Amino acid sequence: MFRSHVFRGTKFPQSLCRAGKEGFGVSTTERAGIRIQVTSLERTLVDVLDRPGLSGIWEEILRSLESIEFFDLDNVVEYTILLRYATAGAKVGFFLEQHRELLMVDDRHLKPLHDIRPLQPHYLDRAKRKSGRLVSEWNLVVPGEVSERMWGEVL
Repeated sequence: MFRSHVFRGTKFPQSLCRAGKEGFGVSTTERAGIRIQVTSLERTLVDVLDRPGLSGIWEEILRSLESIEFFDLDNVVEYTILLRYATAGAKVGFFLEQHRELLMVDDRHLKPLHDIRPLQPHYLDRAKRKSGRLVSEWNLVVPGEVSERMWGEVL
């Protein structure tokens, strides 16, 4: 716990371990004399979309990601593909497509993610499996509060 926030360590995704790429997007820094590993913004973007249960509710996740002005999209795509998880590809592709203008997303970023999307519809959040709108481009069922941004105005 740090300043009333709980931090949990997680295991590296097995696909990264098999590829020997556990350190992709991870840097080591020192804080108060302790060496800690920190993920890049790009890896964090993919990880919080892939495993929202570790990050908070969708409103918090999306507002946090939208507050970042720049991502190295080549690294986002490379890391997503390394995960070898179709649903992660769909989630990241859906997010990038929704923020295409703001993040300067090109078709060259979306195409590899589109190529690995699931063949059948998957839920944006498997743990909660809420009904929602099927985004057929990504085979992703997106809850209404996310697709319609029902949480209202910026706080």
